[in-house]
Amino acid sequence: RRQREAADEDEVDETPQEKKLRLAKLYLEQLRQHGESQMAPVGRDGAMLRCSHAWGRDQGSPAHIMLSLQVQPPDPGSIRVLRGHQLPVTCLVISPDDRFIFSASKDGSLIKCKWEVESGKRLCVVPGGKKGTEERHLGHASHVLCMAISSDGKYLATGDRNKLIMIWDAATCKRLHIFTGHRDAVSGLSFRKGTHQLYSTSHDRSVKVWNVAENAYMETLFGHQDVVTGLDSLSRDCCVTAGGRDGTVRLWKIPEESQLVFCGHQGSIDCIQLINEEHMVSGADDGSVALWGLTKKKPLALAQQAHGMRDVQGLQEPFWVSAVAALRNSDLLATGSHSGSVKLWKCGEGFRKLEPLWDIPLVGFVNSLKFSATGDFLVAGVGQEHRLGRWWRLKEAKNSICIIPLKQRAAAPSLEAPDSS
Repeated sequence: RRQREAADEDEVDETPQEKKLRLAKLYLEQLRQHGESQMAPVGRDGAMLRCSHAWGRDQGSPAHIMLSLQVQPPDPGSIRVLRGHQLPVTCLVISPDDRFIFSASKDGSLIKCKWEVESGKRLCVVPGGKKGTEERHLGHASHVLCMAISSDGKYLATGDRNKLIMIWDAATCKRLHIFTGHRDAVSGLSFRKGTHQLYSTSHDRSVKVWNVAENAYMETLFGHQDVVTGLDSLSRDCCVTAGGRDGTVRLWKIPEESQLVFCGHQGSIDCIQLINEEHMVSGADDGSVALWGLTKKKPLALAQQAHGMRDVQGLQEPFWVSAVAALRNSDLLATGSHSGSVKLWKCGEGFRKLEPLWDIPLVGFVNSLKFSATGDFLVAGVGQEHRLGRWWRLKEAKNSICIIPLKQRAAAPSLEAPDSS
C-alpha cells in the first residue's frame, strides 16, 4: 500500500480528457511495438498513409521509432565545418525542409548567418551594431542567445541579452518586427508547431506568448524561482522550460495558465527538448542527462556524469551538459558539453533507460545541437566559451557550425549481400 501511495505522489495531476488521450496514445504505441504498425494506416478519406518515422512525426504521434538501430557510427572525417562567426556560436536552427541552417553568436552578427546545407555556402549575414543602435541596424546589438523557426519556414525569431526578440523573414533575412517586454536576457524561443504562436522565456523568470503574424503580445506566465535557461514546444498549446538553479523543469499549459513541476537534477538545468508529445530530455551542469514522462514528477531515466569527469585544481567535477537534441518521435538523442565530444544516445523501451551509443570527437563548447527533420545529419554550434558565460575559454576550439552526417543502414539487407559491418 505504501509503495502504491508513493507512486501516486509521483503522478502528475491530469484532467479526464488528458488521461483519455494519453491512454489512447499508449495503446497505439503498444500496437506499433507488436509490429502492427507495419500495416499502412488508413486516413479519413480512405487513402493509405505511408508508414515511416516521418509519418509518426507529422502526426504528432509519440511513436517510439527505433532509429538508433539504423544509424551507423559517424565518421569524424566526414564532419563539415562552416566558419564565419568571430565569437562563440550560441544557437542555431535548421529550416523545416533541411536545406538551410541559421546560426547566431556572441558577435551579434545578427543572426546569422544563413547557410546552405548542401554547398556549405554562407547566403546571408546580418551585421549587428552597438548597444542602443537597434533602430539603425538590422542586427542585434548584444549576444544572441536563442532562436526559433516556424514550422512552415516563414518566420525566424531571435532573442538577445538586451531583452529583445526580433522577428525575421527567413527567406529574405529582412527584419519584420521587434518584440519588447522581457525585463532581462531572452534565453529561449520556440514556435508552436503548425502555428505562428511564439513562446519566449527569459532570465526574468517569465514565459511570454506572442502572435507573430499579428505582431501581438498575448500573455505572461510566472513560476520559476531562478533564471530560465531553455524552452521547447511541439503541437500542443503548451511548452516546457528548464529552470536553471531552481532545479525544476516545468510544463506550462497555456489555456489553463497552469504549470506542472518536475524535479530530478542536482545542478543548474541548462537545456531541454521535447522528444515527442509525451516525453522530454534535459541536461544540467551536474553532468546529468534526464529522460522525463509528462505524467511523472521524477525522471524516468537519469544518466549521471554523462560526459565524464574533469580535474579542477585536484578535484574531480563532471563536465557540464550544455546542449541536448532529440530526433522527434524516435529513440535517438544527442548531448553536448566541452568534454571533447558529442554523444549519441538510445532511449530504452518505455523511455526508462538511457544507453550511450557513440562519441563524436568535437573540440569546444557545444552550445546548440539540432537533428535534421529526416535524421540524415546532426548540426552542432561550437564555441570557445559557454553560451551563457565566460567561466572557461578553450583556445584550441573553433567558433563554427559542424554538420555531422548520420549514415543509416539498409532496412533489410539481402541474403546475397549480408551486412559485413
